[in-house]
Amino acid sequence: MKIVGLTGGIGSGKTTVAGFFKDLGIPVYIADDAGKRLLAESPDIREKVSKLLGAAAYNGQVPDRKYIANKVFNDKDQLAKLNAIIHPAVASDFQDWFSKQTSEYIIYEAAILFEAGGYKKCDLSILVTAPHKLKIGRLQKRDDSTVEEIEARMGHQWPDEKKAELADFLIENKDLQQTKLQVRDIHIQILKAREN
Repeated sequence: MKIVGLTGGIGSGKTTVAGFFKDLGIPVYIADDAGKRLLAESPDIREKVSKLLGAAAYNGQVPDRKYIANKVFNDKDQLAKLNAIIHPAVASDFQDWFSKQTSEYIIYEAAILFEAGGYKKCDLSILVTAPHKLKIGRLQKRDDSTVEEIEARMGHQWPDEKKAELADFLIENKDLQQTKLQVRDIHIQILKAREN
């Protein structure tokens, strides 16, 4: 069974693309969702994150995401330490999930697939792109962020041009109908490659 990595910069619409693969019957693992779930549910992670960022990282058992984001996004050292707690837990969770799948291939969706080296564990990778202005507009609509906040978050990810050099497939997500057709085409290509 092939592991197909799916990534894209913030606001590119990679989760929408993941949904289109799901509609085709392909199992999808979303690493960011798993990270959020584990941050909330794992007592081990809760203890380590509280030790790293202080007791205010949690309101009782609930992670204070805004507090955590403010602590790590302007401090590369703290971000690296937080990732060193979360990423191994997500990798282990993914292996458990993957062992239960039976399809021809699965989609592994991660925001920093290339930056974190996760693409090396994938058989193929797909990069979702969108024009810069469109990404900003989507993010402003989605989470009421300022342009400055969005640009700061984008600054933590590689530019699309750098990621495109490592990707096997590219989806430009400007028009949903076109995006759906691109997903279907890639799906057919992956299945055909499996036959050869």
